[in-house]
Amino acid sequence: MMHSWSPDTLIGFSGSFWGASALHAAIRLDFFTPLQHGSLSIQDLARETGCSLRGLEMLAASMCALNFCIRQEDRISLTPFSAQYLCKNSPDYLGFIINHHADLVHSFADLSDAIKTNQPSRSHDGFRTDIRERESFIMGMYNMAYIRAEAAVHLVSLQGSKRLLDLGGGPGAYAIRFCQKNPELSAVVYDLPTTRPIAEKMIRQHQLQDRIDFVAGDFTRDTIPGKYNIVWISHILHSDGPEGNIALLRKAAETLLPGGKLFIQEFVLDDDRSGPTFSALFGLNMVAGTQAGQVYTFRELEDLLRQAGLVSIKRFPRYDDGGSGIVLGQKA
Repeated sequence: MMHSWSPDTLIGFSGSFWGASALHAAIRLDFFTPLQHGSLSIQDLARETGCSLRGLEMLAASMCALNFCIRQEDRISLTPFSAQYLCKNSPDYLGFIINHHADLVHSFADLSDAIKTNQPSRSHDGFRTDIRERESFIMGMYNMAYIRAEAAVHLVSLQGSKRLLDLGGGPGAYAIRFCQKNPELSAVVYDLPTTRPIAEKMIRQHQLQDRIDFVAGDFTRDTIPGKYNIVWISHILHSDGPEGNIALLRKAAETLLPGGKLFIQEFVLDDDRSGPTFSALFGLNMVAGTQAGQVYTFRELEDLLRQAGLVSIKRFPRYDDGGSGIVLGQKA
């Protein structure tokens, strides 16, 4: 996306974190869920959320200004969009990914230090020890993946394939979508043991437990069991540098049957590294959170596949505003 700058738009952009932070706070306080059955007065909503009346009044004004809520005299109600995506009891709830974004804010506040020193400004201790933070990350990835997977499964044909490995598949959104689209397909989701409870819950919800298995392991250290027609690696490579990713891709390629296909999906930079906006900014997220992670161009992803011994390299067009792109390599 190209920006046309003026002093006003520059100042507005610099302060755009105000709106995001207000939404983060509303999700953390579960502001929306008490309104799912109808409007409430400001006083009642303050009691339901355990907030001060003054603070809740300011938050409600912000949510109305952002068109998440509607105010009529002293009563607040939800828009249809908020009822669908911002209430905890909704099957389409997106609060997990919003909570995860809120968890990233402190590391972005220290981004200049991370850029200067090439050392991450974000610790992963909270993810390892904080159940809420870990759930927000895993379910947030499910939120994002399940939305994007709808487009990806229509872009990628798996016709005739019998076995799929969703490597680092987290809660299994892509395995679920691919199995829904391809009735002859079965899948394995391979990820860390801490991911198992959420992945198996999602697989059961979609009634695919007879076709999708979860296998626990660490793909950076452990052998990956099984043989597959398809290996799907979505949004994994950005957390490491080229050397580590070549090793991972070689390990993944060893699980492929002859003629099998390995798909990489990432937020991809243009080959001239000038955009798109989300992919470029996501690279800074990797500077803040990893030792060697980066975003890759299409050309760089193609080169990683070649160095891993794969052939017949093909790139697919981007299919969303986040810059998501897919590259395919085949085992000879």
